[in-house]
Amino acid sequence: MSALTVNGLSKAFGGLHVTRGVNLDVQPGERRLIIGPNGAGKTTLFNLITGELTPDSGSVALFGRDITAVPSRRRPHMGMARTYQIITLFPHDTIVHNVSLALLGLLPLRWNPLIDMRRQSHIVESARKALERVGLAHIAERPLSKTSYGERRRVEIAMALAQNPKVLLLDEPFAGLSIDERRDVQQLLLAIPRDVTIVMIEHNMDVALEFAERITLLHFGEVIVEGNRAEVVADPRTREVYLGH
Repeated sequence: MSALTVNGLSKAFGGLHVTRGVNLDVQPGERRLIIGPNGAGKTTLFNLITGELTPDSGSVALFGRDITAVPSRRRPHMGMARTYQIITLFPHDTIVHNVSLALLGLLPLRWNPLIDMRRQSHIVESARKALERVGLAHIAERPLSKTSYGERRRVEIAMALAQNPKVLLLDEPFAGLSIDERRDVQQLLLAIPRDVTIVMIEHNMDVALEFAERITLLHFGEVIVEGNRAEVVADPRTREVYLGH
């Protein structure tokens, strides 16, 4: 059974077709890379998979269960988590509080406007364990505004991992990072166990190709190349639309 199945997924905004009949079949434990030039529809595809956008046609299935009509807020409960191309965190809160809020979103307690997070020791402890996984436990109490861009990227990944996802969607996790930060995040992703399936959008080909097992190339919202690393890199369509030669 596939971990993630996308069948004929299409979305248009007015006359602009952002995705056109996209098909994906991602196996459990797979490391899948989605590449393509700006405007190829990669982030829109993620938004359709996570339910933040409603497709005009097509379907999304998670481990064989059709989730096309499932609200986006329910999908994390079913084992799907994601990060975003643009970091959306609370800069004046501590790192551990940001991760705790991500965990709170999965619990019935999220409906209580008077909740005191300081008394939810089990949530905070889970948040600290997630921060240990990304190497940030030692600065858990630091305000997010006092951290580097690379550390914020790792906080986002910790927030996603804290939800114990079965399928993790990463939207350009290396964007804006220094060479050292890219190395740290790369080692972090390589350490994620195989019971988590990862689908990643990335522009940094050197790092991404080392990570990915199968690659899907999008161009103008369509899948034009798919295969293993050697097949996709060797395909002339990849060189034409993505590598520029």
